[in-house]
Amino acid sequence: MDSPHQTLGPSRRALLLGAGATALTAGAVSAASATTASASTASASTSASAGSASAGSASAGSVSGAAAGGSVGSGAVAVPSPDTLPLTGGADFPIGLFWPPHPYASTAERFGEIKDAGFDFVISGNYAGDGNIFQYQLGLARDAGLKMLISDDIQIRNMSRWFSISDNPSDFLSVTPAEARALYIRARDAYGPFSSLAGFNFYDEPGPGWFATLAKALSISRELAPQLLPYINLFPSDDASYYRSFVDMAKPSLISFDRYPLLSEGREDANYFHNWAIVRDAALHGDIPSWVFIQTLAYNNHREPTAAELLWQVNISLAYGAKGIQYFTYWTPEAARGEGFGPALITVDGERTSRYYAAKQINTTWLHQVGRELKPLVSETVEHANETPLPNGTVGFTRTNLVSGITGDAVVVGTFRSRDAASSDRWLLVANRSHSTRARAVVSVNEQTVGSIGIFQPARQKYVPQRVAPVPISLAPGAATLLKLTTK
Repeated sequence: MDSPHQTLGPSRRALLLGAGATALTAGAVSAASATTASASTASASTSASAGSASAGSASAGSVSGAAAGGSVGSGAVAVPSPDTLPLTGGADFPIGLFWPPHPYASTAERFGEIKDAGFDFVISGNYAGDGNIFQYQLGLARDAGLKMLISDDIQIRNMSRWFSISDNPSDFLSVTPAEARALYIRARDAYGPFSSLAGFNFYDEPGPGWFATLAKALSISRELAPQLLPYINLFPSDDASYYRSFVDMAKPSLISFDRYPLLSEGREDANYFHNWAIVRDAALHGDIPSWVFIQTLAYNNHREPTAAELLWQVNISLAYGAKGIQYFTYWTPEAARGEGFGPALITVDGERTSRYYAAKQINTTWLHQVGRELKPLVSETVEHANETPLPNGTVGFTRTNLVSGITGDAVVVGTFRSRDAASSDRWLLVANRSHSTRARAVVSVNEQTVGSIGIFQPARQKYVPQRVAPVPISLAPGAATLLKLTTK
């Protein structure tokens, strides 16, 4: 399906000319090769998926070529655990934004405004395509306590988007692995001194024909800077093989996608839940976190969200196992870009909208708190209770040895377990299926297997014990609650 992200990407010519690209010299390539050869992070004994990969097509088509999951000519490269990387690691739940203040509006005050609204990281964009601007924004992010994922750096684009990586010099529009390393080293060395650098955005919405080159690019990143997060965001799609192939071929550290469900005239995208279900499946398949973008603005055939609809997107995503939330967009894209973008959290002129304050409320009073609880857990099931007919791609509620019934209004229930196999406790995120009306439901538990019930209170960041009996739940439009079932 169509995605508005494409209209916000810079053109190839703008990157090649406007960012001041320079040709690789033979000396630079030799130096890069020498650096790679001596890199301590590369180890022939490391267990990682490796293979050959042919250059892929940038268009969305059938997958071609074999996966190059770890090796780019220097031995297998370890795929770091997401637990060890910026944003995916640590206890804090990552909340990010795309389309930050443009370069002229990039000030300490503006980045402080981002931090005050409960954001943790920024994906660069909005005409920031120059190394000096990136370094300036990295400094602002550092001072504000934010992380940054750098998009549109010419070096990274040349190794991961505009050219394929190939050992065959006859491949059209390709760079060699040595040249790709030299490009990556330039970017790493230019921005690496900033503590705010979380990693690089290698490609926004690649077609499957590009996965083989992205596998090589991510392997180079892990070889030369294993401490940085290699980030890729995927298309919205109803094709499960698109996401599975990405996980299997590229060996990503996370799976991120965008799909905006709030259509004009009050409609919902009928396949929103289906898309989430197949992304969730791919994330579990790869044992990696899933991230999602939520819609903050109106654009072609999509409506302007209410505060409840922002919250609804967040909570539905949490129920489906999201381990990171990103807002599309923060700053409003100007009208000249097309797509009919309406005001986002901040207008084109820099004014805060009601959605800025709604996002701040969500981030600072709910999402950070409940996210810390859910981040270390594993999504076990996601079910729709009391909803007829079921939306495409969803599963109806089925009773378990812990939960004997869920009655009342329609809710979406995500069930989570600990990574500790010895624990039989379960967590239930119960989200209102509606973003416009209050939901009242009752969760009944099996008193023979459930020893105690706790209801999470974000303000106190603790579970308040309840009597082991049916739990009545009342949810405002778009809201959710988190229950912990401690087993006997």
